[in-house]
Amino acid sequence: MENIGAFLGFWERGTKKRSNFEETASRSVKRWASTTVFLSFFIIIFIGSFLYWVNVSVFPGSLLREEIFASKILEESLGECPEYFRWIHKDLEPWKHTGISREMLERAKAHAQFRLVIINGDAYVEKYKNAYQTRDVFTVWGILQLLRLYPGKVPDLELMFSCGDRPVVKKRDYEGANSTSPPPVFHYCGDQESLDIVFPDWSFWGWAETNIRPWNSILEDIKEGNKRTKWINRAPYAYWKGNPYVSIAREDLMKCNVTDKYQWKTRLYVQDWHKEKKQGFKKSKLADQCTHRFKIYVEGQAWSHYWPVRTARKCRDIKFAVEWGNTHTRQARAIGSAGSRYMQEKLKMKYVYDYMFHLLIEYAKLLKFEPRIPNEGKKVCAQKLASSQNGLGKRFMVESMVNSSSEALPCTMPPPFEPLSLEAFFENNEMIKRQVEMWEKDFWESLKFG
Repeated sequence: MENIGAFLGFWERGTKKRSNFEETASRSVKRWASTTVFLSFFIIIFIGSFLYWVNVSVFPGSLLREEIFASKILEESLGECPEYFRWIHKDLEPWKHTGISREMLERAKAHAQFRLVIINGDAYVEKYKNAYQTRDVFTVWGILQLLRLYPGKVPDLELMFSCGDRPVVKKRDYEGANSTSPPPVFHYCGDQESLDIVFPDWSFWGWAETNIRPWNSILEDIKEGNKRTKWINRAPYAYWKGNPYVSIAREDLMKCNVTDKYQWKTRLYVQDWHKEKKQGFKKSKLADQCTHRFKIYVEGQAWSHYWPVRTARKCRDIKFAVEWGNTHTRQARAIGSAGSRYMQEKLKMKYVYDYMFHLLIEYAKLLKFEPRIPNEGKKVCAQKLASSQNGLGKRFMVESMVNSSSEALPCTMPPPFEPLSLEAFFENNEMIKRQVEMWEKDFWESLKFG
C-alpha cells in the first residue's frame, strides 16, 4: 500500500477545531505541531488517527536515499508496544513527583465535558457540558469496549475529559516558583505549550455525522481502495477536499488552487457536508480518494505535518513538494509505502486499546485518593448506550463492539524516553526541515536563472 505519507504526528498533539474537522479527510493526531498545512505522499486520510512519528527522510548523497528512522516495524518483538507508547510517560510527567490529589482533579472540572469513574470494572459518567456532535458519546463507547476487551484489568480511577477543539491546560500557567500543580485533563489534543493528557480520538469507533466508519473497517476500505489505481497512474497533483470555511488556514489554502495565472500543482475542492449528507455521502468516501499522488492535510485550526509546508509560503512549498515527488518517484514511493506499512501494522485497533489501557494504568498509579461515584454519576453499559443511538451512530457502535475478551495480554509498555534521545529526535526533525527548505531554495533559484 503506497498511501500515507510521513507524518510528524501522534494523537492530537496540536490544536484543532473538530467542528471544523468535517472534511473527507478525517483526523490526525498531533504532537508538537507548529504550522497549518501538511503534504503527505500517496495519501491516506486519518480518522482520529493514532499516529506516531513516522520519520521518513530523504537526504542527498551521490544519489538521494531514504532513511526510515522510527517505524522499525520488523525489529520490535511480538509482545512489545510500539515506540510511541513512550509518550504516555511524557504526558503524565507533570504529576510524576506530586501525584494527583482530589483537589487537582476537581480543578480540572472547569475544562471538562464529563467525569468518568471506573470502579470494579463498571463505568460511571457525570456530564457537565454538551460536546460537539457525539464526541462524548463515542469516547465513552470506546472506553466501554476497552473494559470488555480486558475485563477486570482496568483499575479503579476517576478522570475529567474535555471534548473541545483546543488544548485547555496551558503550560505557562503552571510555571514558576509559586505555581500550583496543573489539573489533569484528558483530551483528544495537545501541543508543545499545553499539558493536556492525550487520549485516542472518538472517531476510532466511527464518526456518524460524516459517515466515517470505525477504524478497523476504514483501514480495510482504504487498503482496497488503494489497489484500484497504481501510484504512477494517479493524477500528479496535491489533492484536498473539505470545508474551507471553518478556519483561516483552510480558506488561505484555497488561494493555492490552480488558476489561469498560477499552476501550484494542486487540485482543491470544497466539500458541502449538508449537501453531501442529503445525497447519502456518495462523494466523500475515503476509499475513493486514492486518485492523486499527493494529499494535503490542513487541520481546522492546527495540524501535523511531515514534509515542511510553511504557512506564509504554502503555495510555493506545496508546488515544490509535488515537483520533488514527481521527479524523485522512487524516494517518494518509499516514503508513502513506509507510512502505509506503519499504519497497517502499528496503528491497528489492538494498539489503540493497548494505548488506552496503559495510559489508564499509569494514570491510576498517580491518584492519591479513592475514586468514588459522583452524586450525579450514571452507570453506563455498552448495550444500553448502543440502543440509545439510531442510524449511523447505532450502526457504527454495533460494528465496533468488542464481542469477547482478549485471549492475548496487552503489549509490554516501553520505558520513558531518554532525555538525550528525545532531544536528538527533535533535532533530527529540525534538520530535515532545514534540508527541505534548502532544496526548495535551490529549486526556485534554478527556475529564476535557468
